[in-house]
Amino acid sequence: MATLELGSTPAAPPVTGATVEAWRRPQPTRQQQRADILVGLALAVLGVLGTELARGAYPEPVDLGLGGIEAYVLSSAVALPLCLRRRYPIPVMLAVAVLFVVNGERAGFAFGANLVTQSSMFMAIYAATAWSRDRRLMKASVVLVYIAMFGWLALNFIEALRANSIEGPNKALLSPYVSNVILALALNGVYFFGAYFWGRTAWGIARQRQELERQAVELAAQQQANARRAVIDERLRISRELHDVVAHHISSIGVQAGGARRVMDKDPEAAKNALGVIEESSRTAVNEMRQLLGMLRAADPDLDVDTPDEKAPQAGADRLPALIAEVNGQGLEVGFHQIGPLQELPQTVSVSVYRIAQEALTNVRKHSTARSAHITLRYLADAVELEVIDDGRPKHASVGSRLGHVGIRERVGLLGGESEIGPRPVGGFRVRVRIPVQRGVDE
Repeated sequence: MATLELGSTPAAPPVTGATVEAWRRPQPTRQQQRADILVGLALAVLGVLGTELARGAYPEPVDLGLGGIEAYVLSSAVALPLCLRRRYPIPVMLAVAVLFVVNGERAGFAFGANLVTQSSMFMAIYAATAWSRDRRLMKASVVLVYIAMFGWLALNFIEALRANSIEGPNKALLSPYVSNVILALALNGVYFFGAYFWGRTAWGIARQRQELERQAVELAAQQQANARRAVIDERLRISRELHDVVAHHISSIGVQAGGARRVMDKDPEAAKNALGVIEESSRTAVNEMRQLLGMLRAADPDLDVDTPDEKAPQAGADRLPALIAEVNGQGLEVGFHQIGPLQELPQTVSVSVYRIAQEALTNVRKHSTARSAHITLRYLADAVELEVIDDGRPKHASVGSRLGHVGIRERVGLLGGESEIGPRPVGGFRVRVRIPVQRGVDE
């Protein structure tokens, strides 16, 4: 009677969403296909060797079949389809199943003892479950194979019962026949269903791995897009501030030119014409800059760029105390220290100092466990330095996207300065920037 041996005992599949039918596993790589060919050929050779060893160990004379080589050919042929087990998993499983039964019928003396024959069936079921892209066809094919295998096993037991060939001298709880039936069903159940669940686990892990890789690519692309948006947002904010600064100066020129035109009495006609041109040019410049800013805002319609509140006080280094008072009212204790005598900074630099301090303190409140922070403003001969430090650690719940730091670096870089952003050796975090100052320009 042919019996089906236990091949391996895999673990049950984890809950990884492996039952999702929509995903199709990619085709095996060339390297994987080459490995399958080598494994199939190696098993075919080992199958012949296993049959020869089984022949030598068999206690009775054996029939090698047609031409005296049929048993060797069958034991080799059952492993050869495994050369394509990942490329064509379902046809391979069906072919191995047919050869598996033929081996049991035609070379029974080597069937149970030849591990290659038993391993080939297990590997074929595993490959079909793990690599089939059509999951419905796979399940139908597995059911067909299992019906055939357990039906074949039942026929063998019926034949043994008729021939009364299963007997034994020992008296146990159950008869030798019933004991053999129970053991065979248990072993074959573990063998066949173990191969299926092990393959399903491998398929689920592969699906999960590819999903994680896809998410990693999407997250990287999203991070790049967010970083680009942070840079654009910072440039647009600088453009608004630059517009306010330059518009203020040009408007002043227009007012002064208009006043001069009214009071000058030397060559009044020529002065009137010249100053009229200046006045008109200043107004035109303001209008053109407003149009340019509108174009910048419309350059990317996906950007959410709000128009600044015209009633809000102009940001600047002189408003740092007000900023600190506002943050202190939100639960963070902030200290302030100024080094060097107060100097009048160019408006663009002054606004940038305020914005950088504002962004740094916002990051402390949102993404750090710090309870206190300190701002140091240094006035140097040719530059101004701003340093914001805190005594906290990054929050585990929300570590932030660091896009605020991208904006700070972008702003400082556009002003020709240097920035240093990162954790402090003694703990906490530091944001330090140095912006060059050209005296007499934009003042």
